[in-house]
Amino acid sequence: MIVEILIFAAAGIGALFITGYAVHMFVGGLVSAETEHQLIVVICALAACAMAYMVWDVVQKRSGKK
Repeated sequence: MIVEILIFAAAGIGALFITGYAVHMFVGGLVSAETEHQLIVVICALAACAMAYMVWDVVQKRSGKK
């Protein structure tokens, strides 16, 4: 169980890093640095919320509540 949690955590952190880099590659140079930073924070926060929902759903299904 602990190894599974560590693997999922590493995958989640990697996904957030790639998401931030993708936003940087998409808007880098087109907008100001401050706007780019704000977009990265917002998009990564949305991605983290989506991942948290998926984790919650898996925990609910494994505990038999769904």
